[in-house]
Amino acid sequence: MTTVLRKARESATWSIVFSVLMMIGGVLAMVIPSVAGLTVTVMIGWLLVVAGVLHLGFAWRGDRVATIIGEIVLAVLYAAIGVYLIARPVPGLASLTLAITIYLVVKGLVEGAIAFKLRPLPGSGWLLFDGVLTLVIAAMIGAAWPASSTWAVGVLVGVALLSSGLARLMVSLAIRRMLSWTATTRSAGSGAPVKAA
Repeated sequence: MTTVLRKARESATWSIVFSVLMMIGGVLAMVIPSVAGLTVTVMIGWLLVVAGVLHLGFAWRGDRVATIIGEIVLAVLYAAIGVYLIARPVPGLASLTLAITIYLVVKGLVEGAIAFKLRPLPGSGWLLFDGVLTLVIAAMIGAAWPASSTWAVGVLVGVALLSSGLARLMVSLAIRRMLSWTATTRSAGSGAPVKAA
């Protein structure tokens, strides 16, 4: 097997390992969704703090007063929300759950509108189904809010990790099969040609 094929096979193997770890993380997030939800809340808090620092840097490089003031306001807003999520993750998780519910409602309505616009085209029914399902999920989370904060974000993150890990695993396994087939074909083709009788 050539060096390129060997390296590609090693990369595919590591991708399979990473995929399995993602799937395990997804299952754990669904089993203990409150811990996963709090973890996501704190991570988002830190990302917002970093975004605030970056906006402060953009303000430093601004050339107009309005741009500088706008960047400073954004920096303070991002940093304040981030610090709030880090310092108070439980109420922050409730706020995050409410924001996700609002996002799901908007997403479901937009998908439903697009499905009706594309109604004569094949596949538009699936888009409508996705929109209705998204609205049902949003209604379930919203109806139980703020109690749904303990499970909603963690379950959503768990499902996302599990499905992403599964998709990555399937692609990685397909790549490994293709690499094995390529290596077998190359080694069979490298033999001496068979003479005709």
